[in-house]
Formats: sequence, C-alpha cells, structure tokens
Amino acid sequence: MLPQDQSGPQKKILLVEDDDALASVYMARLEAEGFAVQRVPNGEEALAKALEFRPDLVLLDTMMPKVSGFDVLDILRNTPETTNMRIIMLTALSQESDLQRAKALGVDEYLVKSQVVIADVVERIKHHLGMI
Repeated sequence: MLPQDQSGPQKKILLVEDDDALASVYMARLEAEGFAVQRVPNGEEALAKALEFRPDLVLLDTMMPKVSGFDVLDILRNTPETTNMRIIMLTALSQESDLQRAKALGVDEYLVKSQVVIADVVERIKHHLGMI
C-alpha cells in the first residue's frame, strides 16, 4: 500500500510544537506517511505560517512561548482565511476544563500526549482529512 493517497495533491500539515525532540519525531513520521509538513516552535509563528502555508490540518501544542495554543486556536477560528482549517490540539494538559475550553473555541480534536502514541495521532489526522 502506498503511504499517500495518490488521487489528489499531497496533504499539508502545520506542526506547532516548541519541543524540538518531539517535533522531529512527529515530522519524520508524518513525512514518512506522505504529508508535506512545516513546523514552527511557537504560536506567534503559527499564525503567520497558517496564512502563508495554508495547511489542510494544524497539529497544535497548547503550552508554548509567546502565544498559547488556545489563543492560536481562537484566532484561527476567527480569521476568515483559516476558519475552516482542521485543528487537532496535542497537549500535555489533561484537565477536563482545558478540554472544554478547546471545544468551546472550536477544536476538531483534543489529544493528550501521555494518552496517545504517534500511530494514534497519525490515524486521527487521516480521519480528519478524510483519508480513512
């Protein structure tokens, strides 16, 4: 089986993660799955890159320097050019209140890092992009 659906253009993912080691693992896996991946280390750069790169999906950390993932989510959902982007939050925050806040802001899915492995994340990305 081919790693990428050959019927259409390559799907683009914006990875917003300030942890270099974790980001490199995710980048390698997502690229191996056939995605075009760009990574930024903070929320401020995420907002600019989302407009420039126009990803099909944003994989968004919550706790980052400059602008938090919650603020990035809020801004993306309230910007006409990015309002319909698929956004999955991948976070260390496991409190129900954080989940509810993300849902209220319009997140497509909220995954807690300690509760998922990378294969789960890839599966959820493919699900949200209509690839499975």
